[in-house]
Amino acid sequence: MVQGILSTRLHFIYGLLTGLILITSCQSGSNLPPADPDNGGLYLPDGFEAVVVVDSIGRARHLTVNDNGDIYVKLRVPNEAGQGVVALRDTNGDGKADRVETFGDYSDTGNYGTGMEIYNGYLYFSTAGEVYRTKIDPDKLVPEGEVELIMKDDYKNAVHGYEHIAKPLAFDQEGNMYVPFGSPGDVCQEFNRRPGAPGMDPCPELEWHGGIWRFDANKLNQTQQQDGYRYATGIRSVVAMDWNKEQNSLYVVQHGRDNLHRTWPDLFSRWESAILPAEELFRVEDGTDGGWPYFYYDQMREEKLLNPEYGGDKILATGAENVEWPLLGFPGHFAPNDLYFYQGEQFPERYKNGAFVAFHGSTIRGPYPQGGYFVGFIPFQDGKPSGPWEVFADGFAQLDTIVNTGDAAARPMGISMGPDGSLYITESVQGKIWRVMYTGDKEDFGEAALAKLEERKRTRTNIKNPDEEADNLEKGLLETGAQTYNIYCATCHQTNGKGDGTRFPPLSETDWVTRNNKRLISLVLNGLEEQIEVNGVNYNGIMPAHSFLSDVEIAGVLTYIRKNFGNNSSSISATEVAKVRNEMQ
Repeated sequence: MVQGILSTRLHFIYGLLTGLILITSCQSGSNLPPADPDNGGLYLPDGFEAVVVVDSIGRARHLTVNDNGDIYVKLRVPNEAGQGVVALRDTNGDGKADRVETFGDYSDTGNYGTGMEIYNGYLYFSTAGEVYRTKIDPDKLVPEGEVELIMKDDYKNAVHGYEHIAKPLAFDQEGNMYVPFGSPGDVCQEFNRRPGAPGMDPCPELEWHGGIWRFDANKLNQTQQQDGYRYATGIRSVVAMDWNKEQNSLYVVQHGRDNLHRTWPDLFSRWESAILPAEELFRVEDGTDGGWPYFYYDQMREEKLLNPEYGGDKILATGAENVEWPLLGFPGHFAPNDLYFYQGEQFPERYKNGAFVAFHGSTIRGPYPQGGYFVGFIPFQDGKPSGPWEVFADGFAQLDTIVNTGDAAARPMGISMGPDGSLYITESVQGKIWRVMYTGDKEDFGEAALAKLEERKRTRTNIKNPDEEADNLEKGLLETGAQTYNIYCATCHQTNGKGDGTRFPPLSETDWVTRNNKRLISLVLNGLEEQIEVNGVNYNGIMPAHSFLSDVEIAGVLTYIRKNFGNNSSSISATEVAKVRNEMQ
């Protein structure tokens, strides 16, 4: 009997030691899979490596990783079978997913699927209008339980229209779920995105939009209006959001407003419009007011200023002391689309509790190179940034100068962490996933390891502030139509006319451009706020009315479009435009 007890104790001690060895192995990186020779095209700090887990699963948005290493990814648009969640498993430990399955039995009202989180044994995910969950079985890759509706947003019937409808998700430690409801317009104007139009004061959109709402994470069939609690307001649009477990607090990175030059050309230059206003990092607590739509943040001056729609002149800051200022301001239009606070042990100590941000990349910086398209890092201490933001991973676009959004080979989108501390990154063009690992000596990691990324921050056109003259890509453009197009149209349809592939359609070889002159002119004069089909694809991005343009300007831009981007149609005259305008009146 004594011998049996000793044997049992020895087995227990052996098991304990084996577990400690495995933990040490994981933490030192010796148990990690081999990296790809080129790190999957990424530039990383010294000591970091990357392996491509999977390629081309579809237009990936956010992701989450289970305790057993299974990966779940939300697709922006469901497949033909209506399935919009992808599950991945690496069964042999080589870092590559060898089981890839798409699933999802749910209603999807739109093409803005985003949120993906695991909370208390459930997989939560969102569409444009709904938040769902399904129970996870760790023994099965694909959940087999019922898909439950947690929250529904009737965004299509919103009084003030709808924009910024992505719904990332965050959960606290007390059973609450946090969901942002973005502003239905740019800056709460009486006429959305119309040059010179004043802002509404008070802004009626703030009642149900432009903020963060809190819900019961376990209650079914909630609606924003009846069951949600407005936790924070004055936050224009959020896709990057995370609950910081160390601080027990919510953090978000706001997308700043658009088109300062387009709407206020006498006040803001095209260069200022390309880099302003800041994308703002907030710590969000109950009652936080981020200041939208009344204020924007100028990251170069480090000041909160009045928007011109409310009397601002780039100097006035009346009332700014009463709203929340950001912890940090990033350059404008980087498009922060995910935020993740690192809690793992694999990376060097300086990354612990710091924030990774996926910058999806701009569409709105013309005539300067598009910005973003990288993953940044912010060191944190005591809940606040302890240093300037850094470049952590670059090379996604596989281009030096990104003229059009569609030129980028990949756009980083989602960030999550695996059970061993590896960082996983999705991209939204084809659906590639990288696993970033640290294999160097953590004790030797220092500033020298960051040098090549710091150099990229200073020199790469997708990261640095553009030079007002040298980086102007429009030099030499003489045609009036081209100038008008680049000011008013390229933001959405891109300078190559191919659109952004999601909200804004292409202008090349489509009947919308090449036929029916009257319809085309009317479209520019009236704008469009309904779903249309272009070349077999549905688009629901809002096109504002451009009736403020002169007949000559409209004729010029439409002629430019009809003779470029692969089109070869006849010109449109100012007389034609004037005739349609008169008929409308």
